[in-house]
Amino acid sequence: MVSGKPGIAKRQLILLTGRAHPKLAESVAKHLGVAITPQAAYDFANGEIFVRFEESVRGADAFVMQSHSAPINDWLMEQLLMVDALKRASAKRITAVVPSYPYARQDRKYAGREPVSARLVADMFRTAGADRIVTVDLHTAQAQGFFDGPVDHLHAMWLLTDHVRVRYHGEELTIVSPDAGRTRLAEKWADLLGGCPIAFIHKTRDPLRPNEVVANRVVGDVEGRTCVVVDDMIDTALTSTSAARQLLEQGAKDVVLVATHGVLSGDAYERLVASKAREVILTDTLPIPHERRFPGLTVLSIAPLLARAIQEVFEDGSVTSLFDGNA
Repeated sequence: MVSGKPGIAKRQLILLTGRAHPKLAESVAKHLGVAITPQAAYDFANGEIFVRFEESVRGADAFVMQSHSAPINDWLMEQLLMVDALKRASAKRITAVVPSYPYARQDRKYAGREPVSARLVADMFRTAGADRIVTVDLHTAQAQGFFDGPVDHLHAMWLLTDHVRVRYHGEELTIVSPDAGRTRLAEKWADLLGGCPIAFIHKTRDPLRPNEVVANRVVGDVEGRTCVVVDDMIDTALTSTSAARQLLEQGAKDVVLVATHGVLSGDAYERLVASKAREVILTDTLPIPHERRFPGLTVLSIAPLLARAIQEVFEDGSVTSLFDGNA
């Protein structure tokens, strides 16, 4: 005989969001058919952040979204506080949805006496109480191993290649890696676009001057072709605009710049506007304000992909199935 009271476990999906990119969260909520759980969030006079949920989250399967644009440290701290609040309010499972993983570029020591900041961020999420992380296009895929728990690494490549396939149908394309380290990504793009050729930019970087690169020469066939430069992010746009200039000097017909994360810091807007790129294609993993948009910029919505991944996680389904097993 079994002692105790019989009960029915009823799971509830709740979606919460920080203040960095509410528009993306609203779009995800619409695709999921849920409302965003209301909360109070504000800054104290000294810069400390306060959060409190205005509805019960006990026993819920909670997904807490935050994009990490500037000021990145504030938004990271806000998401950590939200995770901690969920844990202390007895949420059953907590998933940190991080469309653009903060400190992702600092995933190893390039020289002595440097931190591995991407690992530190993973440890902070785990300590705060996150059971799982959902993110999009990490700087390096092996950074998934920094988090002691499941990581669903989503890929925007299918979304981006679909746009390029439709927009540039019938043109002779060459997929270009902005440096030798991303040729594997270029190869995947080339396969998805029907086996077009690839090229890469041989460049040098001064380790003492962050974000500054020198494009040296193009390796590959680009003359008379539409070159699609693919990368994980456009930050200051020095890398992408230098690559565009080099490709055009080598006889490329047109240049299209593509990236998942549009950081667009510093003079990126001015550089992209001044570049001769035919189109700049980004997703909205990070907010791109109206004043930093221009006629040649295309911003694709990542919300449907995030919503499908959240639904699969909630239903204990397969996130890998979103990519036909090729994630």
